Amino acid sequence: MRKSRQSPLAMVETAFLASTASLIWLINYYFPLGPLLRIFFPVPMALVYLRWGKRASWMSALVSGLLLSVLMGPTRSILFIVPYGLQGVLLGVLWKRRASWGVAIALTGLLGAFGVFFKVWLVSILLGEDLWVYFTVQMTQLLNWGFEKVGWLVQPSLTLVQVLSILAILINSLVYAFVVHLGALLLLDRLGNPIPRPPQWIQTILALDYDDDYGKEE
Repeated sequence: MRKSRQSPLAMVETAFLASTASLIWLINYYFPLGPLLRIFFPVPMALVYLRWGKRASWMSALVSGLLLSVLMGPTRSILFIVPYGLQGVLLGVLWKRRASWGVAIALTGLLGAFGVFFKVWLVSILLGEDLWVYFTVQMTQLLNWGFEKVGWLVQPSLTLVQVLSILAILINSLVYAFVVHLGALLLLDRLGNPIPRPPQWIQTILALDYDDDYGKEE
């Protein structure tokens, strides 16, 4: 009986949070506010998982994709689902199981890096141009500038450029995952769905004071 009473609420919240995720993406696309809104792209799906479980979280990601497909077209809808929709579901799984920040950030960052490569691949197909060449050109220019500043008269090899490009994408994705955790820490605690506590050094830097058992399931 309890489950049947909660079912309509779960549907309403799932639909509302799916719409919220789509709205955040839509606003950020037409009125970009820097990294502010990007922090919360995967959070609605993760919140649905924490509150209602796996099925509802996958439904929220799917509904968000369908809404964006109608409003912005299927290409941008796919670019939202991969990686942000998938990241939201993954974060829900990890936070529900009380995974440490290190594990959650590493897995979410890897998924985010995959999303970047997927975006490059998809957009390259649609445009008929290899966008990875653009990445390597930009990295080559950056390396040449750096070598010039330190007085090294060397030309970076293609292998070095490729490796550093991949590392830059991976580091950027890990930083993004870390910032998402910070935003979710501040937001979801206030919504009554806390995520695992950050490491002690983060609490010290941010002047936070959490009990060790705070947020753990009873």
